[in-house]
Amino acid sequence: MSTAVETAPAPVTFTEGAVKELFKLRDQQEIGTDFGLRIGVEGGGCSGMSYVLGFDQKKDGDQEFMIDGLRVFMHKAHGLYLMGMQINFQDGLNARGFTFNNPNAASTCGCGTSFSV
Repeated sequence: MSTAVETAPAPVTFTEGAVKELFKLRDQQEIGTDFGLRIGVEGGGCSGMSYVLGFDQKKDGDQEFMIDGLRVFMHKAHGLYLMGMQINFQDGLNARGFTFNNPNAASTCGCGTSFSV
């Protein structure tokens, strides 16, 4: 398993609000230094694919990026679906949670956590 951090441009970006919330969650959950933020996709959801966002350990086939001070893991095959995506955190009266602005999605569902390509 490679421990190299990718020098290529990061496939995703975070808004300032998302970065703050991710650091807060990491600190509250006392996530160890051998963990990073996993970003990916999986089959399912009302539009065909769902986003994966959570703390995890690096696995075979993962790329590692440092994005805004966060150690980020993403399986190489998921870059096709996530390239150029921006992750935001909303903390308003009508919505609270992470949102995904994905330019690769042909359509998204009303909940915003699943998409089709």
